[in-house]
This record gives sequence, structure tokens and C-alpha cells, in this order.
Amino acid sequence: MNTRRIGSLTVSVVGLGCNNFGRRLDAAGTERVVHAALDAGITLFDTADIYAKGESEEYLGRALGARRDEVMIATKFGKPMDERRRGARPEYVRQAAEDSLRRLGTDHIDLYQIHEPDPSVPIAETLGALDELVRAGKVREIGCSNFSAEQLREANGAAPPGAARFVSVQNEYSLLNREPEQGVLAECERLGLAFIPYFPLASGLLTGKYRAGKPAPAGSRLASDGKTGSRVSEDELALVERLIAFAESRRHTVLELAFGWLIAHRLVASVIAGATKPEQVTANVAAAGWRLTNDELAEVDAIVGAPVRARGGALTAVTLTPPCPPSARARCAGSGATPPTQYGERDAVGHPTRASAPTSLRASSSPPPLHTTLPRGTHIGRTPPHR
Repeated sequence: MNTRRIGSLTVSVVGLGCNNFGRRLDAAGTERVVHAALDAGITLFDTADIYAKGESEEYLGRALGARRDEVMIATKFGKPMDERRRGARPEYVRQAAEDSLRRLGTDHIDLYQIHEPDPSVPIAETLGALDELVRAGKVREIGCSNFSAEQLREANGAAPPGAARFVSVQNEYSLLNREPEQGVLAECERLGLAFIPYFPLASGLLTGKYRAGKPAPAGSRLASDGKTGSRVSEDELALVERLIAFAESRRHTVLELAFGWLIAHRLVASVIAGATKPEQVTANVAAAGWRLTNDELAEVDAIVGAPVRARGGALTAVTLTPPCPPSARARCAGSGATPPTQYGERDAVGHPTRASAPTSLRASSSPPPLHTTLPRGTHIGRTPPHR
């Protein structure tokens, strides 16, 4: 299992999303999935207090047991647990952290993330409370989720020198939802943040089990609808079929394509996918083995370049602003192009300090940053589901 960094944390490039624990899986089922993940080399387990109203954290803590120190636990706060327990007020941040520590059965949280922005609370106040938790040794690193590029900039500017600041952002990102390319990825590059994609398999569409003209498999998320197309548009299924054909022409699966494409982005620290069965965990880990070439990445961009109607949403087409190459830096000012960014060096605890050598957004230094090869300057947009 390859590893990457989230601040000072070293994590497996494939992580386990724990939103099924307590919802689709009971304690025994959770234990089987967690043990399969441990055996496969997964070290990042991502949960949240809101998942199954706290049961996900409880089941995860119990399943890890004595092996807790072998892994990194990431959890989140902020989404409503009830009318009183919600948001990012400093007093609630402290309470939510204590509640999560108790449910997880641990004395520290490795990555503590605000689940969504709280416009009613100045971000500086939230960061102050999170910094207290870091200084108290109850939290190692802090991150955020569902933040825009502008909100990332605001949060970075609100953290005093020497205080804890976000080291990661967790937003939806997949071959079927490339919204982070509108600015979040570039901001991660500028600030030195790790990016953690959630819904990397587009709620199962990129597993290959949903096919055009065929009913959803029994027991799947869409099976209760009676047919695949009732919750998935024909455009989406047609696109998935093209991706399947591309992967199979190279003796791979669309699952391998979904993982490999994300891992090709250097800023992606870990691809967290949920699982309800041990064999799904094994398949996810194995899927990370495809290292796409530059030509393959360009072909994928061509396949997914046309906009697709989001489930329950409108057709979205977004023009991507190409990065400005170093040779044309002087001309960037009035062109609207984005100057090349630099990855920040980090101090002893992984916080950005000063700019270092320029790097690309993909794992290899040779592919172009972002996806500048998209035809007609468009990409898929999807209305993010509640998460």
C-alpha cells in the first residue's frame, strides 16, 4: 500500500469511508469490514459524528480495539446531530470533540474536520477552538469539508501565526463530478493542503454494477427503485458505458479507472470509499494499482469532457481557466489565466511555511495541471448530495 501525507499524518492512498457503519452495517458487519481494511493495509478511516447519529464512531472504535494505534482516525463535526448539537461555535466544537473521543474510545483524533461551513460563526472563532484541542493533545491535525476556494483562503488568513490551521479539505470529486477543478484544487496547491475526495465512485456508478438498459443489482442502492434509470440519467449511464469500454480495452475495470484517475492527482492524499463487505475493501485496494499514462489521462478527459445532467439537477457546463505557464507569467496579469502555484514547505507539525519548488497537480511532473484538454472547455457538474 502506497502512502501520502495529510499534514504530519502518513496515510494509505486508499482509505475507508465509514458512513455505512450503524446504517447499512451492524457492529458485527462493521468489524468484518474494518478487519479486512486493516489486513489490506488501509490506515485511514474516515467517519463523522452524524453518521448513524454517532453509531459509526462507536462501531469503528470497537472494531479497531487494540489496533487503534495502527491507524489514522478522521472524523467530522458541524452537521446537525439535533437542534442543539450543530454548527461551529467554539463551545460546541469542544463538546463535539469530547463526544467523538468518547464514542471512538480513544484519547485523540488524528484528523478533526469541520463537516461544512457555518456562516453564522466567524471562522477565526472556530479555528481558535480547534487550536485549543490541538494544543491539548486531543487532536493532531485539523481539516475541513465542503469548503469553496474562497472559504479556504478565508480560513487560511484567519489562523494566527503558529496556530493550527487546516491541512486538508474533503470535497466530492470523481470522474462524474469535477467541480473541485473550478478552483479548490488550485487553492489546495497554493496553500499546501491535501485533498480528500469523497464519493469517488459516484455513489456506486463507477463500480460497474449499474449498466445501461439493465436493472440495478439486488441489494444495491438503486435496487429499491425497481430500475436503474429511475435515479440515474441516460446521459450518465451512457458516459459510464464509455468509461467501461475504455477501461476494458486496456484490460482494466471501471473501478480501477475511478481509483487510478484520482490517484493520478498528486494533491489527492487518500481515496476514501465506503464498503459493506470485506470483498469490496479488497477490490478497492486492488483497484489503486492502475497508474494511468499521460496519454490515457488525456483520453479519459476527452471521454468525460461533455457535460452530463446531474441526478436531480440541471445540465452544468463550466469553463476551466488554464494555468499560466512560467514562460508567460508576465502576460498572465491581464489574461485571466491562473499563474502557476507552488507547494508550501511545512514545519515540524506539517503546517505550510514558505513557498518551495513549483509542482503540478497530478502525481507525475509531466502531465499538465488540472484538465486543460477538456473539449469545449466543459466538464461534468453534479449537485452534491447531502453528506
